[in-house]
Amino acid sequence: MDPRTLCFLSCGLLICVISAEIQEGGRTPKAQKKKDVKAASPGEGKPSGAPGRRKPKSDPDRRQKSLQMKTPVEAAAPSPLAPSILTRVAGRGHFQKVGDSLSLRAGEPLELRCRGKVVYWRVPVNLEEESEGRLRIKHFGQHSRLQLVNSTGADTGEYICWARGCQDAACTEGEDRQGKTFIFFTDPEELFVPTENYYEVVQLRSHQSVLLPCQVTNPLAQVTLHREFPPEEIPVDGTDISFDVKKGFTIHQPRASLAGSLFCLASLGGMRQISTKYMLIYIKYPSSPPKPTIQASATSVLLGENFSVTCMVLSEPEIAVDFSWEYPGQKLGRPPYVSEQVDTVRRKGQVQQEAGSTLYVEEARAGDAGVYTCRATNLQGTGAASTRVQVTRSPHVSPAPS
Repeated sequence: MDPRTLCFLSCGLLICVISAEIQEGGRTPKAQKKKDVKAASPGEGKPSGAPGRRKPKSDPDRRQKSLQMKTPVEAAAPSPLAPSILTRVAGRGHFQKVGDSLSLRAGEPLELRCRGKVVYWRVPVNLEEESEGRLRIKHFGQHSRLQLVNSTGADTGEYICWARGCQDAACTEGEDRQGKTFIFFTDPEELFVPTENYYEVVQLRSHQSVLLPCQVTNPLAQVTLHREFPPEEIPVDGTDISFDVKKGFTIHQPRASLAGSLFCLASLGGMRQISTKYMLIYIKYPSSPPKPTIQASATSVLLGENFSVTCMVLSEPEIAVDFSWEYPGQKLGRPPYVSEQVDTVRRKGQVQQEAGSTLYVEEARAGDAGVYTCRATNLQGTGAASTRVQVTRSPHVSPAPS
């Protein structure tokens, strides 16, 4: 072989060896880097802060993000509330919690259930004496069931149940619970709950509020209060007069100007209806029972003399006071001779009413001696006062000096 050819081949072989070594050296750092990544897995890495290593951020960041997403959901979850004892059966196996009120169409059946071993129900007045079999109440071991069929607008009202959670066999001890709801049975032909009376007399008492019970069958109806004569709408300001869709109009500040015939007017869509008419009679009520005072014309009289006993009552103006007497002559069959009077007086800068009754006794007898009692009665109660009268045979005369 030519020396030059041999030299060329030797040089080529040397170049291949060096090139292979260079390539092998390039793979080694890559393998080491892969090994380092594996070593950085949790539990195998160096302590945080070790040079040449970075703590992976992926796991803590993902955990923190997960907590942040869960926290609002957990905070917004409502705390468990004690379940209501009253529910409505809306379908087979479907129970619905009842709220403050519920609206159903007239004719629609109603089924309520009240949880408890001993249960009592209260229903609207229309159903209290129901005799057509529309209302059925049945008690079970752990609940009571109320069923109403062929419902009408007259069944509108409050449905209440009381249940006792018995702690002993006789159910003499336990916690009483109550469930209630107001149910409107909407009737397109009856905007007001029907009543039997065309006119209803209502006492308008000066000292207490009064209710005009014009209940509607539909809570969406607009209701106003009106006077029949002269025809006018009565303003409802929420203070002197207020309206509750479940009750009607309440007059909080009764006054004489409201006396007369009033009625309610309901409007819904294009329909208008009036309620029962209420005849309001204003009655001035006293602030307290009467406190009578009594005085006789003489505490001691002679046989055959006339005398009188007077009973007086001070009160607010226009307060009716009735008087009655108890006197010794009643036992003798002596009829009472009484006169009554009412005057207006001013005492301590205030106008007051002074009512009085006077009992007259003519030609006094021995049987007229004794206690005289006056009883005065007003709308708040009765008060009494008494005095004693003596009847003597002759005046006491001191003996003449000798």
